[in-house]
Amino acid sequence: MSNGSRVENLFSAKGETVSFGERFQASEQFDRVFTEGMALVERAAAYLDGDGRRESKGLPSQVTVLYATESMRLTTRLLELASWLLIRRALKEGEITAEQAEAKRARVKLQTLGRPAHTKGFADLPQGLRDLIDASFMLHDRIVQLDRAMLPPADGTDEAPVVNPVATQISNLEQAFALSPRRVAAR
Repeated sequence: MSNGSRVENLFSAKGETVSFGERFQASEQFDRVFTEGMALVERAAAYLDGDGRRESKGLPSQVTVLYATESMRLTTRLLELASWLLIRRALKEGEITAEQAEAKRARVKLQTLGRPAHTKGFADLPQGLRDLIDASFMLHDRIVQLDRAMLPPADGTDEAPVVNPVATQISNLEQAFALSPRRVAAR
């Protein structure tokens, strides 16, 4: 495996390939990520129903709109992460098959939305909400990395194709600005 490829498999002492996904799901590390993720969901729900609701009432109107937007994004992000964790746990517990897990996982959109820290007025949001947003992005980043590492390669090989986005854009630009045969003949 090259350095640029995803971590797909580990090797056993016998030289057999071991799935990273299966190994991770069976580990205590998965249990910790699961527990941390679900605790964050509960913490966010308690905050938004309690302190957050009280704190939002005293905000200026433009910040109130931002509060509503960011709390909705936080809730959506946490629901997606909880769904991913629950699917992986169900697979670990044998409640669903690998095929069922993959079908369910494909419906979970682990979207990489822009970080709101640079949004005008973000610093005016209550610290409790900002802390939850930061924690949700840290969990999101971990789960996205795990999800990528746990995906089987599309073509069944151990190597995932490495796509260079810069090279792709340069190629697209070269094609777009290449002289057509007509223009060359007209010279």
